[in-house]
Amino acid sequence: MSTAISLPDSATPISGNKPFYASLWVQVVFAIVAAVALGYFSPARAIAMKPLGDAFIRLITMIITIIIFCTVVTGIAGMQDLKKVGRVGGKALLYFEIVSTFALVVGLIVGNVVRPGSGFHVNPASLDTAAVSEYTGQAKAQSVTEFLMHIIPTTVTDAFDKGDILQVVFVSLLFGLALSAAGKRGKVLFEILESLTSVIFRVVNIVMRFAPIGAFGAMAFTVGKYGLASLGPLVKLIGTFYVTSILFVLVVLGAIARAAGFSIVKFLLHIKEEVLLVLATSSSETAIPTLMEKLEKLGCSRSLVALVVPTGYTFNTDGSSLYMTLAALFVAQATNTHLTLLQQMTIFSVAVLTSKGASGVQGASFIALVATLSVVPAIPVAGMALILGIDRFMSMFRALVNMVGNGVATLVVARWENELDREGLQDRLG
Repeated sequence: MSTAISLPDSATPISGNKPFYASLWVQVVFAIVAAVALGYFSPARAIAMKPLGDAFIRLITMIITIIIFCTVVTGIAGMQDLKKVGRVGGKALLYFEIVSTFALVVGLIVGNVVRPGSGFHVNPASLDTAAVSEYTGQAKAQSVTEFLMHIIPTTVTDAFDKGDILQVVFVSLLFGLALSAAGKRGKVLFEILESLTSVIFRVVNIVMRFAPIGAFGAMAFTVGKYGLASLGPLVKLIGTFYVTSILFVLVVLGAIARAAGFSIVKFLLHIKEEVLLVLATSSSETAIPTLMEKLEKLGCSRSLVALVVPTGYTFNTDGSSLYMTLAALFVAQATNTHLTLLQQMTIFSVAVLTSKGASGVQGASFIALVATLSVVPAIPVAGMALILGIDRFMSMFRALVNMVGNGVATLVVARWENELDREGLQDRLG
């Protein structure tokens, strides 16, 4: 009963009859290069391009919740075996917790070995904390109970109004189970939602044609506002995080992909449009619609994709996890704050919870890090002012690792569920 969903023409592989410049990923690359040049040579004009990036991100976030609702509801309602919902959810959550926790450990290890903050000798009292105070007001370390209570929205419409992905998934799960239990009486509504899903993805096709413009606006603003020169003093931290992120994707996620029967490099090439878009916009949410399309075309069932991808954006934040422990140690080292093993374990334990939900939205990881540091009084939160100016550059790779990690997780769970065979998946990835 599934509806065929087609990718936009600009997202399809280049064919012999199609000029290379008509491909979406080529257009996004050109847009990024042009944006960096404009930001470097004319910062004022580049900053004025910000509305282009903001408008594209708003277009994507405008339709994300309805996409998730439709795909989750139709996926669950169309299942013959409802036990699969619980089984897939359980396997996904187990995978999320193991891999994201391992990412926190990697961040701690790299921070202690490379020590990117050593040599700064910053006096926290000399830092301008006015900008950081904006985030400290939003930062709050949630308890497990508070986190679980947050999953339940105040009202059904409130989840959609706020755009809270996890709350939308929760509402969609309930609605999908109810529609499935309705049997024949729910058939008409099921068909309406399937038709709506098809229409919504056509809207995605239209919106994605503006991706190069959005990428240009977002990247131009970043370079024009913060400037490449601002990276200089903190180049060791940025370089450490970039290299760690790349190695995490190629080595850790690569090993997981290899065990599941596919190549991480081929998968990255398959989602190159999404990779470029996330890097340009510094937001992993911009890739959700087309990532879900491509995973379904690789052979994953709609119900599995609809469950794993949105949930992963809350629970499987590999990039945010890497960033939080590494950045926490950087602040401590830069302010000459010695951390005992117990204090580092405290940071790790709190980050296990605060890292959840630190995906998609720009600045969410920074707020989560402030909340994490607040539980270790020895670390001056004022030290966050050191990295506030480069957070946008850090968020590029945070969002990228989050997105790639969720794509890999979906394929892995699909392999566990025997929805994909090794040979078929390899053939589709090319």
